[in-house]
Amino acid sequence: MAEAEHIIGTPEDPETEHADGGGSTAADAAANAGVGKRKILALVAVAIVAYLLDLVSKLIVVAKLEHQPPIDIIGDWLQFRALRNPGAAFGFGEAFTVIFTIIAAGVIVVVIRLARKLYSLPWAIALGLLLGGALGNLTDRIFRAPGVFEGAVVDFIAPKHFAVFNLADSAIVCGGILIVILSFKGLDPDGTVHKD
Repeated sequence: MAEAEHIIGTPEDPETEHADGGGSTAADAAANAGVGKRKILALVAVAIVAYLLDLVSKLIVVAKLEHQPPIDIIGDWLQFRALRNPGAAFGFGEAFTVIFTIIAAGVIVVVIRLARKLYSLPWAIALGLLLGGALGNLTDRIFRAPGVFEGAVVDFIAPKHFAVFNLADSAIVCGGILIVILSFKGLDPDGTVHKD
């Protein structure tokens, strides 16, 4: 975990860095703690919204769309079609469902560890999307048939000539894209900006 935090560029302890000679006061430390807490609240809020949208959409799909013909949204270019996916994106890796469950759990742990040092709102949004999406698909892997840690994810958004996916997948992809953009811009999760 520490290696992932080091690669992303988060400091071990922002208060400690300022306290050893930076002229930081207790009031500055308290202000930084308040800013950090607000960013964590933003992360949690984004994660909850992403998770609930995914969960509710899957409940509706299972109740109303499963074992029914697809619903055309934009002609045959975009359909809602219920599909159980035991694998990863594009249906690959159906035999590795338990590994995907472990990976999703690992992503959740890394996001929670990074959140402790979070001072950037864009990073809070990106990590919240990642967390909400990972939780959404992990919920399927744990609670859906055929069994615990082997459950098939409910996918339903079916663009023409593309893989069928769900809102959790969308949140993960959007969070990942945002992380790449933030990294290219030189913005770290701790709020520092560097021009390399």
